[in-house]
Amino acid sequence: MPQLHIETPYIESRALTIHSGRSIWLKMEALQPPGSFKIRGVGLKCQESVKNGATRFISSSGGNAGIAVAYAGRRLSIPVIVVVPETTTDRAKTLVRQEGAEVLVHGASWQEANTLALSMVGSGDAFIHPFDDKLLWQGHASMVDEMARSGGAPDAIVLSVGGGGLLCGVVEGLQRNNWGTVPVIAVETIGADSFAQAVKAGNPVELPAIQSIASSLGARKIAEQAFEWTKHHPIRSVVVSDRQAVEACESFILDHRVVVEPACGAALAAIYENVEQIRVFKKVAVIVCGGVTATIEQLKKWSSD
Repeated sequence: MPQLHIETPYIESRALTIHSGRSIWLKMEALQPPGSFKIRGVGLKCQESVKNGATRFISSSGGNAGIAVAYAGRRLSIPVIVVVPETTTDRAKTLVRQEGAEVLVHGASWQEANTLALSMVGSGDAFIHPFDDKLLWQGHASMVDEMARSGGAPDAIVLSVGGGGLLCGVVEGLQRNNWGTVPVIAVETIGADSFAQAVKAGNPVELPAIQSIASSLGARKIAEQAFEWTKHHPIRSVVVSDRQAVEACESFILDHRVVVEPACGAALAAIYENVEQIRVFKKVAVIVCGGVTATIEQLKKWSSD
């Protein structure tokens, strides 16, 4: 079977290092062929599903996971249906269709889209969850394997949290590379902060609605495993505003000539805003998780709103 993800650069950012006064390293997942880290876990899940006889992939997604499933399906010659919520951007839907997949729009949030997707799964179908699956986490952990081969451990890793798939994968990668003491700074936007709310409540809670432009973070409830890791690994929660996330995206374009969406901008905002939770660390790695569902025009519009 073809290799579906690439090994991405792990580079020190001179601009962010100067800005923050600490060494900032970037794991450039925005450079994956479908535009985000999602292809690591999604690719592994899809490949294993084909080995087990799957003849069609069905997925639910707010954007990036669906694009990754569609990409994997095209590369593996497997038909794909992606169910997206009404909040999904036209660009995201176009990119899924561009990979040859069928797009169905259903529900006000990902939860409703997911319910429909699950109801469609029949014999011969494989359901590809966007964030809550052990194979996804195993695949996402490969980015930490690459970081370990590239040099010493950072003092902390900053990443964005939606449903918790990236968080679970990175922590798994830290554990299997004997970096179990490296803390994770988990960043969300106000209105999509299901992880922060879970930490505060002491158990996963469901948000009544997503009220953030960072639609890729739009899981109203995090994966159980994401919360479980808070009991076994040092994880610090950070919540930033939509405006801070968008401003971070705009600054990142100037600093690194790469467009990312606000869901990724949330993690970058923790660096640009020099949040309290990172100030004690000298070397900080940031997962630039990517996302191709935002355009420069959209970022400008969000910034002016």
